Amino acid sequence: MVEKTPLLDAFTYIFLMAGIIIIGFPIIYAIIAASLPIEDVSRVPMPLIPGDQFWVNMQAAWDKGDLGTQLFNSFIMASGITIGKITVSMLGAFSIVYFDYRFRTLAFVTVFCTLMLPVEVRILPTYEMAANLFGPLQSVWDLLHLNSLLSWFANHEVDVSLNFSLLDSYGGLIFPLVASATCTFLFRQFFLTVPEELCEAAKMDGASAMTFFSKILLPISKTNIAALVVIEFVYGWNQYLWPLLITTNPKMTTAVIGLQNLIPQADDLPFWNVAMAGALIVMAPPILVVLLMQRWFVKGLVDPEK
Repeated sequence: MVEKTPLLDAFTYIFLMAGIIIIGFPIIYAIIAASLPIEDVSRVPMPLIPGDQFWVNMQAAWDKGDLGTQLFNSFIMASGITIGKITVSMLGAFSIVYFDYRFRTLAFVTVFCTLMLPVEVRILPTYEMAANLFGPLQSVWDLLHLNSLLSWFANHEVDVSLNFSLLDSYGGLIFPLVASATCTFLFRQFFLTVPEELCEAAKMDGASAMTFFSKILLPISKTNIAALVVIEFVYGWNQYLWPLLITTNPKMTTAVIGLQNLIPQADDLPFWNVAMAGALIVMAPPILVVLLMQRWFVKGLVDPEK
């Protein structure tokens, strides 16, 4: 029996409409500002009627901010983080659930504890590691006098320094953000719901561990993977602090960092129309991913396949 509650339904629709207006108004405001000439966008209050300069401002933002290169860098970074997080998390959860080894519970607890240590907290050691990937091994290298040993073998002086930097590289943008305790936890919880009979049947058929993973676990995890693809892609795309620290070469700047070049400074003309156009361009790829993956995203959250 479905109870009719017209007052409650009306209140629900009003509440939802108010939420949509509150959330959507900044986007609508940015679209209107991106379509106005500088004379109108500088007025207080700004007119809320769209103008005819939308594509002109879009082109100006694209050229002034070098958004083509920055969007490519952001796409590589977001895609690398997404693929890396899902791959590492699935294999980690697979190991914790299906392999019986000592301290596996301690391993999971250790991974889960990293939820309390976001990138902002461990930013300094992460940067030091990225600046010199083999830095912790340098003291061992010097202690063992390996330079002298190599010089003896080569019959001439050899000076080998374990200095390998990830600064201004796609590896530096991606690898420090690949580990994910959240994804590992979600995949672990999903794997625990998989009937144990599937694993036993795979063993009886002579399937190896990786065959069971690739032929059984991976296909039934596709809805979970699709949901996490959306979440992690948006997470990687919106990264600000880490790319700001790791990149000094303008050719490696991401789109979110590059928006600051479009923001008018104190002595500049108030080209807020161009800045808003640039913000819309940078905002478009994650919105497109969400729209394309919406059905899979919802299905992965509320109706996982087993």
